[in-house]
Amino acid sequence: MPDPDLDRYYLTTAIAYANNRPGLHTLYEVIGADAIARYRRMKGHDTRFLTGTDEYSVNIALTAAEQGKDPKHFVDEMVALFKAAEDALQISPDRFIRTTDEDHQRAVHEMIRRSYANGDLYVGTYEGWYCPNEGFIPASQLVEDANGTHCANHPNVELQWLSERNWFFRLSAYQERLERYYAEHPDWVQPEYRRNEMLGFIRGGLEDFSVSREKATWGVPFPIREDGSSAQLPDGSWDPAAGRVYVWFDALTNYITGAGFPDDPAAFAKWWPCDVHIIGKDINRLHTIMWPAMLMSAGLDLPKLVWVHGWLLVQGERMSKSRGNFFDPNDMVAALGSDGTRYAALSEVAFDRDSDVSWDSFVRRYNADLANDFGNLVNRTVTMVNRYLDGERPPPSEAALLQPTWLSALEGYRMNIEGFLLHEAIASLWGFVANANRLVDAEKPWELAKAAQSGDRPAERRLRDVLGDLVEACRLLALAAAPFIPSTAPRVLAQLGHEWRYAENGTGGPPLLDELGWGASGGQPGRVGTPEPLFPRLDVEIPVA
Repeated sequence: MPDPDLDRYYLTTAIAYANNRPGLHTLYEVIGADAIARYRRMKGHDTRFLTGTDEYSVNIALTAAEQGKDPKHFVDEMVALFKAAEDALQISPDRFIRTTDEDHQRAVHEMIRRSYANGDLYVGTYEGWYCPNEGFIPASQLVEDANGTHCANHPNVELQWLSERNWFFRLSAYQERLERYYAEHPDWVQPEYRRNEMLGFIRGGLEDFSVSREKATWGVPFPIREDGSSAQLPDGSWDPAAGRVYVWFDALTNYITGAGFPDDPAAFAKWWPCDVHIIGKDINRLHTIMWPAMLMSAGLDLPKLVWVHGWLLVQGERMSKSRGNFFDPNDMVAALGSDGTRYAALSEVAFDRDSDVSWDSFVRRYNADLANDFGNLVNRTVTMVNRYLDGERPPPSEAALLQPTWLSALEGYRMNIEGFLLHEAIASLWGFVANANRLVDAEKPWELAKAAQSGDRPAERRLRDVLGDLVEACRLLALAAAPFIPSTAPRVLAQLGHEWRYAENGTGGPPLLDELGWGASGGQPGRVGTPEPLFPRLDVEIPVA
């Protein structure tokens, strides 16, 4: 029967704060989301993958001023760095959204108008702490220690005490409705312990939050005045006295802008609600309390799922540019290659919790899994077929030497990649890599070849069976691993003499799960190519900044 989900699959990442060059910790969730998007495309889903940058904040305006630059010129430079790093990592979004995009401003304005019409916006006076990197900080999110009062997520950023007239969103009015939604949709925030954290937060009482800044000059213009009239002037510009939209209300709206809201109702009807938001744990509250309330206020559906991943840690500390303990993704690509960086990040870092990493751990993972295990398996398989069978590609064996273990690996891979446990999906595949390498060591094809040359017919048949299963194992592994190592997979199939039938971003080929059936194309006659090393071993461990 046809897959009912084949019509479309929409996934998003959080949009990155465009205040500095990106680190690996910034792009980690984008790498993961890209692997998921590639898997969905190869599976046959009409997939839309959205990522981008968050460009409006007081801190960005201050940083631009310190450098003597216009804020737009500054964020243009930062966005170019993000795009270059994502290109180096083969990130394949269907749209890279910027909060400075014109259609995004229209989406934000429509959200505000809808909330106002629903009675959820009112004018009041805000007085309290403001974090230039985070925004207005409720008392529950403040940390007081020997260093004073600071934001829990940005302990090194000096807070500002502000008192100004702002628009507020009635989040408190949505407490019961949110509790009911959580009860009726118990799986919509995952992993489960992240859901429970947010339930505890909701039950502690919700506070209204500010959606505007009175004195800011960098941001989306606020579209209505205090009397509810439009703030748009006759020349089409916006009345500066109306203020600016506060960053989180602006930033969160990007997900529906990217789906076509409000300009393209047909596209929006197709793509919304999204199948998954992929976010970091530090912005869980924004995405699973504030954002759903905003959507409810606007009369829009909620996302089907929010997946919350953890942080990359270095010796127990959160990786960050301000601490100086981060990895530059461009340096990592220069050392490990694009596929090596993607693989090391997604296999070494769990996608559901915090993980402590180091340059040494990334190199060990690269050398052990890619250079030694998978790369060596492909290389010696192609070499032995050329040497012992004169390059003629043998079909998988009827003895099914590796088929049972592949079926188990495939189920683990499919279940885990569709459950967002990317590290476990990789582990399922590499468990099968180990099984294939053990078959080589147990069967010793070089001894079978020697016996076959002496006229031993059973040894000749066994040699073809072993090599046929190894070729098939390499084909299956390359296809299944393609979402993680997209440039390596076509190279493996070329060495095996098979055609690569997918576009660069994973679209256009046959349904992946059909191709991952044992022997799906193994009966086709053909010849293997020339063996070429896939992952040169890193003998010198060059540190990355």
